[in-house]
Amino acid sequence: MSAKRIGILTGGGDVPGLNSVIKTVVYRGSEIDCEVIGIRRGWEGLTHVNLDDPASRARYVLPLNRENTRTIDRTGGTYLHSSRTNPAKMKALPPVVKGLEFPKSEVTKKGVTSVVYDMTTRVLKNVETLGLDYLIAIGGDDTLSYAARLDAEGFKVLAIPKTMDNDVRNTEYCIGFSTAITRATEAIERQRTTVGSHERIGVFRIFGRDAGYTALYTAYVTSMRCCIPEYRFNLQHLIELLITDKQYNPSNYALIILSEGAEWEGYQVKEVGEADAFGHKKKMNVGEDLAEEIKKSTGEETIVSDLTYDLRSGSPDFVDKMVASTFASMAMDSIQQGQHGVMMAISGGCYAAAPIPDPKLGPRKVDLETMYNTRRYRPNYANKLGLPIFLTRA
Repeated sequence: MSAKRIGILTGGGDVPGLNSVIKTVVYRGSEIDCEVIGIRRGWEGLTHVNLDDPASRARYVLPLNRENTRTIDRTGGTYLHSSRTNPAKMKALPPVVKGLEFPKSEVTKKGVTSVVYDMTTRVLKNVETLGLDYLIAIGGDDTLSYAARLDAEGFKVLAIPKTMDNDVRNTEYCIGFSTAITRATEAIERQRTTVGSHERIGVFRIFGRDAGYTALYTAYVTSMRCCIPEYRFNLQHLIELLITDKQYNPSNYALIILSEGAEWEGYQVKEVGEADAFGHKKKMNVGEDLAEEIKKSTGEETIVSDLTYDLRSGSPDFVDKMVASTFASMAMDSIQQGQHGVMMAISGGCYAAAPIPDPKLGPRKVDLETMYNTRRYRPNYANKLGLPIFLTRA
């Protein structure tokens, strides 16, 4: 194989395991005569950089080697830093391109129209100037949606899925999911003592804007009820179930975990702030609203706990380290074989190379029929024989 120059970036929210991908790419690259260039701050590194300015270049471009990546897999976060930048829909052009023209269009969301710019030509020029032969993009649905666009434009891209929500299509597992579930489980088990001591109803809110995997799997191993975005639940029925749970619990308490995007009939989660580059606003805490409804309906006291950012902080667990390192090695194998436009994945419980998901299809959703009991608001525990380890197929 002739020498290759490979770019690598991380986009969107950080999760544990990203640094294991970066280190493995660098180490494998050094063994097969590949130079690895880190692009800092995700796609922003390819839209905002001025490659003629040493200071800008130092901010956004970081040559990687065995020395500066030797210990990064011991910690969480991303060594390359991240951002939520969408080069195809830039709300404002960076100063470095002042005076240049880019295709623009109007985007209307919830009655508000705004102008966005497509900086793909700038991204393609920058990867050419950097002399990159391939780019490895690590991210969730949003980051990988642009990875698919860039590959379609003729630049060779490989994708690695990461998200605590585990909702990227074409794969049964995304980096960060195991650590998030492990941390959520530990936090709930710790907080049982407080909820039980005060004989209250514990309401836990967890990430999951569009898909309920994180809440569902946490509920699966903690024997809790859960509410997920895929099913709009009946509020009164849920409250009755929780009161029954509390009455039959010797310690007189009950627990429920909610995805951040979970909603009941007649209720919509409120959003606040400005939408990010991919059109997402922050969701207000549905747990607080549910707790208020429980209090109003029954007089029961609640404890609300937000299990969100703490789950993505710190070092990865064994599963995330192993999957991250393996995905990275698979990406390097793909480069050696001349492949591009593919995503490292798990399918049928086995490692696989899958197409980068079509962004128009949106996130992968929980299959209600096989995975969720819509009457009991619990995971479905039956009929698992023959399923992959993560109980779902890509």
